[in-house]
Amino acid sequence: MFDIRKIQENVIYDCVKVRSDAVTAREVVYGSEQKVEEENNEEWVKSSMRRLESRFGDETVKEIRMSCQCGYGMDEKLALVRELRSTAKSLEEFADSEKAKAAGLFCEDGELYLQFHFCPCPMLAEVEKLETKTWCQCTTGYSKVLFEKAFSCEVDVELLKSIKTGDDRCLMKIVLHNPIWQ
Repeated sequence: MFDIRKIQENVIYDCVKVRSDAVTAREVVYGSEQKVEEENNEEWVKSSMRRLESRFGDETVKEIRMSCQCGYGMDEKLALVRELRSTAKSLEEFADSEKAKAAGLFCEDGELYLQFHFCPCPMLAEVEKLETKTWCQCTTGYSKVLFEKAFSCEVDVELLKSIKTGDDRCLMKIVLHNPIWQ
């Protein structure tokens, strides 16, 4: 059976271990008392992120969470972004079609944005509100990988808004560095 919680525990463990060691990774994911089985998903998400934030600086926390992206549905989304790119010669053209708009893409003042009017993360289905945007940084990692593959260039992604932290939508700014259009 598909267990999103177990998948997330393993991914976070691996990503933290790469940046530190197995002991720290275990403590971040499972807590020092190892009682996470007693926590529901909402409690675990919040407590694991508090433990992560207490052990690392902001930039490292962001890098760890960005590397936690699951890749779920990547091939389908990549095909769409490549299709949109194949008919465009600029960011404005890329984000102007109905397909692009339906996918949450838009261009404003020469900048590319991606938005969602719902939280796409299955792990957050039970979470009413998050204290910080730390958990949501995995979506910036996902978007970075997606756009780097689609445009064959370096990409920076900045999370500007998150529904789960009380914003009206999830919003990311996508910065493409020397994208290849054709």
